[in-house]
Amino acid sequence: MGSQLRVGDVYRSARNRDPSLERIDGHPNIHHATASRTLAQIQLSKGINPIAKVKAAHGRRRPAVLIRSSTWKAGTPETPWHDSIDLDRGRVTYYGDHRVDHTVPVGSTQGNAVLLEALEEHRAPTAEQRALAVPLLIFEAVPRNGTQKGYVKFCGVAVIEGAEQVEQKTKDARYPNYRYDLAVLDLRAEDDQLDWAWIEARGTAGLSSEDTLERAPRSWRQWVEQGHAVLPHIRRQTPGTERESASARTLPEDGRESMALFPYPRRADDTAPASSARTGLSAELTVSELMHRLKTLKVHRRNGRQSRHKPLALLWGISRVATGKPHLAPWQQFRDEVGGLMAEFGLPDSSITPEYPFWHLQTSHLWDVHGVRPEQDAVARAATFDRLNPEGGVSKQAERLLGDPFVRSQAVAVLRETYLADVDQGALMARLGLAGQESASGVDEFMEELEKNQGPTARRTVAASRPVRDTALTVKVKRLHRDSCQVCGLRLATRFGTYSEAAHIRGLGRPHNGPDVLENLLVLCPNHHVQFDGLALYIDAEGTVRSTADDITIGQLRRHHAHRISEAHLRYHRALCGRDLVDHDEQEDLAAIEGQQS
Repeated sequence: MGSQLRVGDVYRSARNRDPSLERIDGHPNIHHATASRTLAQIQLSKGINPIAKVKAAHGRRRPAVLIRSSTWKAGTPETPWHDSIDLDRGRVTYYGDHRVDHTVPVGSTQGNAVLLEALEEHRAPTAEQRALAVPLLIFEAVPRNGTQKGYVKFCGVAVIEGAEQVEQKTKDARYPNYRYDLAVLDLRAEDDQLDWAWIEARGTAGLSSEDTLERAPRSWRQWVEQGHAVLPHIRRQTPGTERESASARTLPEDGRESMALFPYPRRADDTAPASSARTGLSAELTVSELMHRLKTLKVHRRNGRQSRHKPLALLWGISRVATGKPHLAPWQQFRDEVGGLMAEFGLPDSSITPEYPFWHLQTSHLWDVHGVRPEQDAVARAATFDRLNPEGGVSKQAERLLGDPFVRSQAVAVLRETYLADVDQGALMARLGLAGQESASGVDEFMEELEKNQGPTARRTVAASRPVRDTALTVKVKRLHRDSCQVCGLRLATRFGTYSEAAHIRGLGRPHNGPDVLENLLVLCPNHHVQFDGLALYIDAEGTVRSTADDITIGQLRRHHAHRISEAHLRYHRALCGRDLVDHDEQEDLAAIEGQQS
């Protein structure tokens, strides 16, 4: 009864486990796809879900272990660990099920016991023993239809490369657990599909290991024959990524080519695998390379103006990283959300064609599309995407870098400055859920709540928090500079004295969440305070105050020996202006040094 599981497809895992329903809520029903007359109904209620063993001819054999990773719950008391799934390179880091409140030995919890047993099987020295080894089927919990629960994306079949006992920690305690390194196998020979009949065969007591292997993916058969030595050649690799350096076939120690019982995996058309020659992509994306690619997007021009479609799509992708959503989203969601951005912020005479950035952003090497087969990718057609509903978004490497708030601020600024300077920045950032990125001060949540509740019920009580500013610091820094602007020197006279304003370099509001300390303050006149907060001017590494629009010198920042200014915060402000492309690790090192000095 079972069918095919396709890598990248999202399945509904509903409480209603009726296998007769082919689809539920618009998605294929996982219990229909895995229905079997031989096996008990699968479970995906826990992270580690073993299928019961059967007594086969050559020993007890477990049909499969289903692994479900809920990355969106990482760091919670229920799921304190942080799994990592990198299908671009066929690598998964998965943590066992030992928690801080467990009193049993670390390897004896149900999930860890199952995976440690699987580890021993995967380390087996002979092909006959590996033929009994259990395959791991990887699923990732993903949000759909407005909920985080009940939907899983199939990520493929994996073996355990290694495991290590590690110490993890919560806010209040440390505890042991196991971390497993998994290799996801290449299923291109099967058109990225796993035949559930193989799992059924493994659960049929009367079938020998040789019988079950006839239904197995070619990469699995290759692994059974040659073991971990062949993993560099059969590990899943997304087209465009570089294969690990190794020879095309495993060579024994005597230098002769091994004669594998099962042939090297080939493509579905039975031709040889594609060449592993370099595509021009670096093995690891750096911050500088990320910014360069953002600045040099290939965008269409219409009547002398740059199209905004690709920059808007990338900002949408960045906003998903900022809000903790999966970096890939289904086409239909992209179409609706990015199509809306194009309608609101695109050029007035521009057509609403989200299919073009969805597909053609891949040329930036910062964007991935999964779920379109080679014969379907000649052109970007909305009808094709409507039918296939592939997933697209920023690449895994880009997601890793953009997870750093400093790098993310740089990226947003580069896109705004390069392609979207004449757009209503506040409206755009608010629409994307990036409110505060358009100014150095950020969003004051207290004032935001007050504004929401103005009108006939102006006296309505609101519950909101706001940063508590240290007024003593403000008085101190103004006295040090005698109320004179550090940019222009202006000292405003009032009826009873002088006036200046204390400006936070890294704003206290979200998303900046800067500290209220002396090193994060400048004394400015009202005009330059507005320009500084509005990102119209910045302070370069030499202390020169410059116009963001054209880099023209405005003046030199005046300093006072008793007022140390944080270079890390100045760099953060430059990043918001798109004028500092320092790598985030350098930024962290600088902040650490400054922290030691203060």
